[in-house]
Amino acid sequence: MTRVLALGDSYTVGEGVAEGKAWIAQLLDALRREGHAIAAPRVIATTGWTTDELSTAMDAAEPLGRDWDLVTLLIGVNNQYRGRDAHEYQREFGVLLERAIGCAGGDAARVLVLSIPDWGVTPFAAKEGRDPAEIASALDAFNAVARDACSARGVAFVDITPVSRAQGGVAAMLAGDGLHPSAAMHALWADAALPDARRMLHTTKPAA
Repeated sequence: MTRVLALGDSYTVGEGVAEGKAWIAQLLDALRREGHAIAAPRVIATTGWTTDELSTAMDAAEPLGRDWDLVTLLIGVNNQYRGRDAHEYQREFGVLLERAIGCAGGDAARVLVLSIPDWGVTPFAAKEGRDPAEIASALDAFNAVARDACSARGVAFVDITPVSRAQGGVAAMLAGDGLHPSAAMHALWADAALPDARRMLHTTKPAA
Protein backbone atom coordinates (compact mmCIF):
# COMPACT_ATOMS: atom_id res chain seq x y z
CA MET A 1 0.00 0.00 0.00
CA THR A 2 1.51 3.31 -1.12
CA ARG A 3 1.91 5.83 1.70
CA VAL A 4 1.72 9.56 0.95
CA LEU A 5 2.75 12.55 3.06
CA ALA A 6 1.43 15.95 1.94
CA LEU A 7 3.05 19.10 3.35
CA GLY A 8 1.79 22.63 2.85
CA ASP A 9 -0.76 25.31 3.58
CA SER A 10 -4.30 26.19 2.47
CA TYR A 11 -3.66 24.97 -1.06
CA THR A 12 -2.95 21.45 0.20
CA VAL A 13 -5.76 21.60 2.76
CA GLY A 14 -8.20 22.62 0.04
CA GLU A 15 -9.53 25.69 1.83
CA GLY A 16 -13.03 26.45 0.55
CA VAL A 17 -13.60 23.21 -1.38
CA ALA A 18 -15.48 20.05 -0.46
CA GLU A 19 -13.71 17.21 1.29
CA GLY A 20 -11.78 15.09 -1.18
CA LYS A 21 -11.51 17.85 -3.78
CA ALA A 22 -8.13 19.36 -2.89
CA TRP A 23 -5.46 18.75 -5.51
CA ILE A 24 -3.67 16.07 -3.47
CA ALA A 25 -6.89 14.09 -3.02
CA GLN A 26 -7.75 14.42 -6.71
CA LEU A 27 -4.21 13.37 -7.66
CA LEU A 28 -4.37 10.24 -5.54
CA ASP A 29 -7.84 9.40 -6.86
CA ALA A 30 -6.44 9.58 -10.40
CA LEU A 31 -3.61 7.24 -9.45
CA ARG A 32 -6.05 4.82 -7.84
CA ARG A 33 -8.08 4.74 -11.05
CA GLU A 34 -4.88 3.65 -12.78
CA GLY A 35 -4.63 0.69 -10.43
CA HIS A 36 -2.37 1.95 -7.65
CA ALA A 37 -3.24 0.93 -4.10
CA ILE A 38 -2.84 4.15 -2.13
CA ALA A 39 -3.67 4.74 1.52
CA ALA A 40 -5.35 7.94 2.67
CA PRO A 41 -2.60 10.60 2.78
CA ARG A 42 -1.22 12.08 5.96
CA VAL A 43 -1.64 15.81 5.56
CA ILE A 44 0.44 18.27 7.58
CA ALA A 45 -0.95 21.56 6.33
CA THR A 46 -3.00 24.44 7.69
CA THR A 47 -4.39 27.57 6.10
CA GLY A 48 -2.06 30.50 6.65
CA TRP A 49 1.11 28.58 7.37
CA THR A 50 4.49 29.95 6.33
CA THR A 51 7.63 27.88 5.84
CA ASP A 52 8.73 28.22 9.45
CA GLU A 53 5.27 27.34 10.75
CA LEU A 54 5.19 24.20 8.63
CA SER A 55 8.62 23.26 9.96
CA THR A 56 7.42 23.74 13.53
CA ALA A 57 4.37 21.58 12.83
CA MET A 58 6.61 18.85 11.44
CA ASP A 59 8.67 19.02 14.64
CA ALA A 60 5.47 18.52 16.64
CA ALA A 61 4.45 15.59 14.46
CA GLU A 62 7.72 13.69 14.90
CA PRO A 63 8.55 10.91 14.55
CA LEU A 64 7.32 11.13 10.96
CA GLY A 65 9.54 8.28 9.87
CA ARG A 66 11.44 7.78 6.64
CA ASP A 67 9.18 5.30 4.89
CA TRP A 68 6.86 7.48 2.82
CA ASP A 69 6.49 6.40 -0.81
CA LEU A 70 5.56 9.87 -2.03
CA VAL A 71 6.05 13.23 -0.31
CA THR A 72 4.51 16.44 -1.70
CA LEU A 73 5.39 20.01 -0.77
CA LEU A 74 3.63 23.25 -1.66
CA ILE A 75 4.50 26.17 0.61
CA GLY A 76 5.40 29.84 0.44
CA VAL A 77 2.39 31.94 -0.50
CA ASN A 78 1.94 33.15 3.06
CA ASN A 79 5.60 34.13 3.26
CA GLN A 80 5.01 36.39 0.29
CA TYR A 81 1.65 37.64 1.59
CA ARG A 82 3.27 38.69 4.87
CA GLY A 83 6.01 40.56 3.04
CA ARG A 84 8.88 38.22 3.80
CA ASP A 85 11.78 38.18 1.39
CA ALA A 86 13.10 35.55 -1.00
CA HIS A 87 16.37 35.13 0.92
CA GLU A 88 14.52 33.96 4.02
CA TYR A 89 12.35 31.75 1.86
CA GLN A 90 15.43 30.24 0.22
CA ARG A 91 16.86 29.25 3.58
CA GLU A 92 13.63 27.90 5.07
CA PHE A 93 12.40 26.17 1.92
CA GLY A 94 15.75 24.42 1.59
CA VAL A 95 15.39 23.03 5.11
CA LEU A 96 11.86 21.83 4.37
CA LEU A 97 12.93 20.22 1.13
CA GLU A 98 15.70 18.32 2.88
CA ARG A 99 13.21 17.18 5.49
CA ALA A 100 10.80 16.03 2.78
CA ILE A 101 13.57 14.02 1.14
CA GLY A 102 14.40 12.52 4.52
CA CYS A 103 10.77 11.46 4.97
CA ALA A 104 11.05 9.70 1.61
CA GLY A 105 13.94 7.61 2.89
CA GLY A 106 16.51 9.96 1.43
CA ASP A 107 15.21 9.34 -2.10
CA ALA A 108 14.70 12.70 -3.83
CA ALA A 109 12.96 10.88 -6.70
CA ARG A 110 9.98 10.31 -4.42
CA VAL A 111 9.44 14.00 -3.61
CA LEU A 112 7.12 16.25 -5.61
CA VAL A 113 7.08 20.05 -5.25
CA LEU A 114 4.41 22.32 -6.70
CA SER A 115 5.06 25.99 -7.43
CA ILE A 116 3.20 28.74 -5.59
CA PRO A 117 0.04 29.85 -7.41
CA ASP A 118 -0.42 33.55 -8.17
CA TRP A 119 -3.18 34.93 -5.95
CA GLY A 120 -2.63 38.41 -7.40
CA VAL A 121 -5.17 37.72 -10.15
CA THR A 122 -7.99 37.04 -7.68
CA PRO A 123 -10.86 39.34 -6.66
CA PHE A 124 -9.52 39.18 -3.11
CA ALA A 125 -6.28 40.82 -4.20
CA ALA A 126 -8.19 43.53 -6.04
CA LYS A 127 -10.39 44.15 -3.00
CA GLU A 128 -7.26 44.59 -0.88
CA GLY A 129 -5.88 47.07 -3.40
CA ARG A 130 -2.83 44.93 -4.03
CA ASP A 131 -0.71 45.42 -7.14
CA PRO A 132 -0.92 42.25 -9.29
CA ALA A 133 2.42 42.97 -10.96
CA GLU A 134 4.15 43.34 -7.59
CA ILE A 135 2.67 40.07 -6.34
CA ALA A 136 3.63 38.30 -9.56
CA SER A 137 7.21 39.56 -9.35
CA ALA A 138 7.60 38.45 -5.74
CA LEU A 139 6.11 35.03 -6.43
CA ASP A 140 8.35 34.60 -9.47
CA ALA A 141 11.34 35.16 -7.18
CA PHE A 142 10.04 32.65 -4.64
CA ASN A 143 9.30 30.07 -7.32
CA ALA A 144 12.75 30.51 -8.85
CA VAL A 145 14.21 29.71 -5.43
CA ALA A 146 12.09 26.57 -5.15
CA ARG A 147 12.83 25.48 -8.70
CA ASP A 148 16.58 25.88 -8.21
CA ALA A 149 16.50 24.01 -4.90
CA CYS A 150 14.61 21.14 -6.52
CA SER A 151 16.92 21.03 -9.52
CA ALA A 152 19.98 20.88 -7.29
CA ARG A 153 18.57 17.88 -5.45
CA GLY A 154 16.87 16.00 -8.27
CA VAL A 155 13.35 16.72 -7.01
CA ALA A 156 10.43 17.00 -9.43
CA PHE A 157 9.07 20.56 -9.69
CA VAL A 158 5.59 21.08 -11.15
CA ASP A 159 4.91 24.64 -12.30
CA ILE A 160 1.23 25.39 -11.69
CA THR A 161 1.74 29.16 -11.57
CA PRO A 162 0.94 29.79 -15.26
CA VAL A 163 -2.46 28.12 -15.08
CA SER A 164 -3.22 29.98 -11.86
CA ARG A 165 -2.46 33.24 -13.65
CA ALA A 166 -4.39 32.37 -16.78
CA GLN A 167 -7.54 31.16 -15.03
CA GLY A 168 -7.26 32.13 -11.37
CA GLY A 169 -9.53 35.14 -11.75
CA VAL A 170 -12.34 33.20 -13.44
CA ALA A 171 -15.35 32.76 -11.17
CA ALA A 172 -15.57 29.00 -11.76
CA MET A 173 -11.96 28.63 -10.65
CA LEU A 174 -12.52 30.37 -7.31
CA ALA A 175 -13.95 29.30 -3.97
CA GLY A 176 -16.54 31.49 -2.32
CA ASP A 177 -13.99 33.74 -0.63
CA GLY A 178 -12.67 35.02 -3.96
CA LEU A 179 -9.15 34.01 -3.01
CA HIS A 180 -8.74 30.27 -2.71
CA PRO A 181 -9.08 28.01 -5.76
CA SER A 182 -12.18 25.99 -6.49
CA ALA A 183 -12.22 22.23 -6.99
CA ALA A 184 -11.97 22.90 -10.74
CA MET A 185 -8.64 24.69 -10.31
CA HIS A 186 -7.42 22.00 -7.93
CA ALA A 187 -8.23 19.49 -10.69
CA LEU A 188 -5.95 21.36 -13.10
CA TRP A 189 -3.13 21.21 -10.55
CA ALA A 190 -3.71 17.51 -10.02
CA ASP A 191 -3.58 16.96 -13.78
CA ALA A 192 -0.27 18.86 -13.95
CA ALA A 193 1.23 16.76 -11.14
CA LEU A 194 -0.06 13.42 -12.41
CA PRO A 195 2.71 12.58 -14.91
CA ASP A 196 5.47 13.02 -12.33
CA ALA A 197 3.51 11.22 -9.61
CA ARG A 198 2.73 8.35 -11.99
CA ARG A 199 6.38 8.05 -12.95
CA MET A 200 7.43 7.98 -9.30
CA LEU A 201 5.10 5.13 -8.46
CA HIS A 202 6.12 3.17 -11.54
CA THR A 203 9.87 3.61 -11.23
CA THR A 204 10.61 3.64 -7.51
CA LYS A 205 10.31 0.90 -4.97
CA PRO A 206 7.95 1.43 -2.05
CA ALA A 207 9.80 2.54 1.07
CA ALA A 208 10.77 -0.22 3.46
